[in-house]
Amino acid sequence: MLVAGVDSSTQSTKVVLCRAEDGTVVDHGSAPHLDGSECSPEVWWNALKEAGGNLLNRATAIAIAAQQHGMVTLDTAGKNVRPALLWNDVRSAPQASDLVQELGGAAHWARQTGSVPTASFTVTKLRWLRENEPSCAEQVASVLLPHDWLTWRLGGRRALTTDRGDASGTGYWSPTEEAWLPTFIRAALGRDVQVPRIACPNDAVGETETGAVLAPGTGDNMAAALGLGLQAGDVVVSIGTSGTAFALSEVPPGDSTGTVAGFADATGRFLPLVCTLNAVRVLTTVTELLGVDSSEFSRFALAGQPGCGGITLLPYFDGERTPNRPDATGVMRGLTSRLATRENIARATVEGLLASLADAIDHLRSVGTVPRRILLIGGGARSEAVRQLAPTVFDVQVTVPQPAEYVALGAARQAAWALSGEPNPPEWDPPNATGYEGIPNPEIRSRYAALKGDTKLWHAN
Repeated sequence: MLVAGVDSSTQSTKVVLCRAEDGTVVDHGSAPHLDGSECSPEVWWNALKEAGGNLLNRATAIAIAAQQHGMVTLDTAGKNVRPALLWNDVRSAPQASDLVQELGGAAHWARQTGSVPTASFTVTKLRWLRENEPSCAEQVASVLLPHDWLTWRLGGRRALTTDRGDASGTGYWSPTEEAWLPTFIRAALGRDVQVPRIACPNDAVGETETGAVLAPGTGDNMAAALGLGLQAGDVVVSIGTSGTAFALSEVPPGDSTGTVAGFADATGRFLPLVCTLNAVRVLTTVTELLGVDSSEFSRFALAGQPGCGGITLLPYFDGERTPNRPDATGVMRGLTSRLATRENIARATVEGLLASLADAIDHLRSVGTVPRRILLIGGGARSEAVRQLAPTVFDVQVTVPQPAEYVALGAARQAAWALSGEPNPPEWDPPNATGYEGIPNPEIRSRYAALKGDTKLWHAN
């Protein structure tokens, strides 16, 4: 039997068709999305049809994984009220601050929802809608996440369902009570609305018009954990549109500062996660600035001086989520005419990005994670400079799994799980991987920390 897994990300839709028994990929497809921080869900649907082609109708079961936090609003007729606001839309930063203060402060939010919301979270976007587009807010009958909406469309627009993993990123679901929090929804939107039913991890929640079983689906990070076969002691660092560091936990993590999001995973456990807003685009922006391709950029970075002679990059190009500084800008300190070579600038870019992600790993340590190895994935992990320099900054063994669509693979594994009806997901072989080692350079992080602490330099205003 064949199963299909879908990754509907910020930038594209990827579909993999796998053998249910062992996860072997037999076919795949992809289609692009429009760039930006808001998007009509119809764009995702059209991309799914293009990427799915003849893949979905060959599958016995299908699961959708998608970008977290996005706000999809439907009216009473099931039509989209407005384009979805995506995770990378920071316009609701003032509303995030207001909600935290109004509902008991950061510690209360962390206890109730597992996280302290930033502008990424769905709950803050609902408050923004209420305050800035009241006529749209009045039309909202249901609120969904991107993967919920796509599952609903595939299932013929029948029952609204979601899973605990993606629900844990809304800001109005409790990982300890395993339930929605209507008080938090009312605080955001001013009234009650319909939210999807939380399905069990291995539920079959519907079927397509061709008779394929629909699994619950989940958020992209939760699916990546499934696709990688994450084990205790593994920390995933993903360098994609966003940067994330996450690990498995048997208990809900509690971080009253809100730096670590206390997400649930897609299996019944938990997925403490730290997210940065700036990731692979930092690399591509500087690559374009230097007028080279990605391979040459890597060669430059590896030829630069370790520590770049003191050049340090704070990579807050588009604001930042960790730390929560939506108004921040990027800063490069230490440039001199002697040091300002393409090699040093390329290396400082890689080191600055890795230092930001190393901070994310440290935040996971603060809630009890003990990293045994780092699994480096995402588009940024294709850079040889990133691979080789990561151990010198992280000071932990770094393993780079072979390139694959791990979010889509995790969704496919969930689809096989729903098809089997077994209490645990199917045992698929872990991916082949290459290990990287290096001599730690603590000076890189020390200079980075000093620059990060100088807030006068990196505020936009």
